[in-house]
Amino acid sequence: MVAVTEWEKTLNELEAGRVRSANFIDGQWVANTAIKQQILEAFKAGILKEENGFVDKHNLMPQNFRLEHGVRVVPGGTSVRRGAHVAKGVIIMPPSYINVGAFVDEGTMVDSHVLVGSCAQIGKRVHLSAAVQIGGVLEPIGAAPVVIEDEAFIGAGAVIVEGIIVKRRAVIAPGVILSKGIPVYDIVNGRMLDKGEPIPENAVVVPGNRPVKSDNAYATQLGLTLQCAIIVKYRDEKSETSLVLEDFLR
Repeated sequence: MVAVTEWEKTLNELEAGRVRSANFIDGQWVANTAIKQQILEAFKAGILKEENGFVDKHNLMPQNFRLEHGVRVVPGGTSVRRGAHVAKGVIIMPPSYINVGAFVDEGTMVDSHVLVGSCAQIGKRVHLSAAVQIGGVLEPIGAAPVVIEDEAFIGAGAVIVEGIIVKRRAVIAPGVILSKGIPVYDIVNGRMLDKGEPIPENAVVVPGNRPVKSDNAYATQLGLTLQCAIIVKYRDEKSETSLVLEDFLR
């Protein structure tokens, strides 16, 4: 009988959702370094294999879903890599890609051309609209992943990277880019979020611009601006996502 390696056990546990590559501990999301180390071990142990016209590590080939998984994967080029957890009730439209170590919770919609990067954490009943890019991170193993909490709405073409956390029921408008280098201004409360501070619960975030802070006469003459994100309001429990966005994007 062939012994099961530690990394194989870890990939199995990740797919089943019994372990995660990041955990919510004492009020904050923390990378599970032991799990991420085993994912890296799987990459090291993998041997290149050709399958269906593709070449990848033999032990990280895409998963094959069956009816009993309760996941709807629409035909047309979607791949869910080995070691990713996709819960019951998730819908994945083609083509989309969910990478190793990612966690996608129940009832979430993954629309066309969506990337869910390695170790990203996606909550329950999240809507990832078309062409959304959720960044991934394997190394350094202590780096926290992007986290999208329950019932958040991420608009088409939004890009969320570098460990940004979007709290529950937040609305990210189409085209918003969130990274540690892009400031987020909360005009409701008259403040700028601290670097790495999560997007607050129920926040409605739209794309914006700010003047270049520079004594460069050329930049001033042209009126050059830099990208930012703006919290324009906060949802209440009754507000519908579509109506909230329509009000502020007209």
